[in-house]
Amino acid sequence: MLIVTINASIMLISLPAIFRGLGLNPLAPGNIGYLLWMIMGYLLVTAVFVVSLGRLGDSVGRVRMYNLGFVVFTVGSVALALTPLSGGGGALWVIGWRLVQAVGGAMLFANSTAILTDAFPPHNRGMALGVNQIAAVAGSFLGLIVGGVLSEVSWRAVFWVSVPIGVVGTIWSYRSLHELGDRRPSKVDWLGNITFAVGLSALLAGITYGIQPYGTHSTGWTNPWVLAGLIGGAALLVAFVVVENHVEDPMFRLGLFKDRAFALGNFAGLLASMGRGGMQFMLIIWLQGIWLPLHGYSYESTPLWAGIYLLPLTVGFIAAGPISGTLSDRFGSRLFAVTGLLITAATFIGLIVIPVDFNYWVFAALVFFNGVGSGMFASPNASAIMSAAPPDQRGAAAGMRGTFFNAGSSLSIGVFFSLMIAGLAAHLPTTMTAGLEAHGVSSGVAQQVGAIPPVGSLFAAFLGFNPISELLGADNLAKLSPTNAATLTGKEFFPNLVSGPFHDGLVVVFVAAAAMMVVAAVASVFTRQEGN
Repeated sequence: MLIVTINASIMLISLPAIFRGLGLNPLAPGNIGYLLWMIMGYLLVTAVFVVSLGRLGDSVGRVRMYNLGFVVFTVGSVALALTPLSGGGGALWVIGWRLVQAVGGAMLFANSTAILTDAFPPHNRGMALGVNQIAAVAGSFLGLIVGGVLSEVSWRAVFWVSVPIGVVGTIWSYRSLHELGDRRPSKVDWLGNITFAVGLSALLAGITYGIQPYGTHSTGWTNPWVLAGLIGGAALLVAFVVVENHVEDPMFRLGLFKDRAFALGNFAGLLASMGRGGMQFMLIIWLQGIWLPLHGYSYESTPLWAGIYLLPLTVGFIAAGPISGTLSDRFGSRLFAVTGLLITAATFIGLIVIPVDFNYWVFAALVFFNGVGSGMFASPNASAIMSAAPPDQRGAAAGMRGTFFNAGSSLSIGVFFSLMIAGLAAHLPTTMTAGLEAHGVSSGVAQQVGAIPPVGSLFAAFLGFNPISELLGADNLAKLSPTNAATLTGKEFFPNLVSGPFHDGLVVVFVAAAAMMVVAAVASVFTRQEGN
């Protein structure tokens, strides 16, 4: 579970090295799609397939599906590490094999929770599922650090790290695991599988492309293809609900959502996943695009140091998670889940209050307690959801929980990134134009650069590139005096330029995230668990 979720977030930090290794310019218009699919493709596939693969595990055996997941995941990791192409072809190779790797990850993700639920009695289940859930969420944090460190060695090392774990895990799982759960052979619900997979894929793909500029708009939410994906995907998911209520052997028994603990637990998990994913994305941009350059770090080194400076987030989560899971077995899940979410909401407000050029120890304390809050929530939430599922449906139930977990991460990038772009679009163009003109750039060029959608500047900062150097280009820089050129391409001009508009967007993003945590806390109040 740890390696599956590490691979979900490892690309966030290591993309700069991968783009350089493949010889791709991240700001070229045609390459933004590659970047988005490298980030989002893995999350999308795991979100789409965990329910189907969990349900298949209920039929043919959860251990069998889990073992096969290790094989598929390892094959995908080897193919990624051996990428033979460069340029656009190399990018497509990476995206394609990331999708294969994600299928294996979905097999592991869906069935590991069900296997543990089968193996542990209710009075120990919170501890067992807590360890598993801690591994899942901790992986999303650790991926930032692992990606930063390995990308300094080689971009291929980002993929090689999964290979020995995959090989050892495959051998171990085939030799050691045995079926303990109830198997219920059944027909494959083809119509349910197709409507769910295509509907969710279209919806998440529409959200992914909604981030990209369209025409004169800074985002793509008015793009007909995006609207078709959103509307068509939603319609197919409605059709999925109709199908599941009428077929003899459905892929997922929607009656599970009549159980309050299962329904509200998944809803709270979705909101928590959205808030956590959005926060990770915003903090990376904040560190790499503003804070680290202002404190003397080169743009090329910011991905590594961003991972290092986010260590308190991981430490807080790992410290709180196992304790919360164990205590929830004795005292019930509700208190820990609700308290953790409220702590997380408070830290989002704290991140708004501190200045953009913050004192690091204040920032470290806030992200540490954010991790503590997430850790307190994760284990009890997983235990409450899985304890509500009947034994013969635990694979499908774990898959549905995984869908909410991974869909939340995908939605967070689309929703929060769009909110940030909207905030930047209101002020960045005029600020950028005025700043460039003040340092000798001609009015025409300054206005042309200022009119570029903010997504370009954000992606440049996100990938560890100096945005001004990339946006102005060598020809325009050559026309400036050495002093002005050095100022514009230095470590302070862009961070100081963007800090005001960025904070405006940050307020919108973190207020929304805090509100999600409060709503999730309210939902968690009404969940219950065996032993409560």
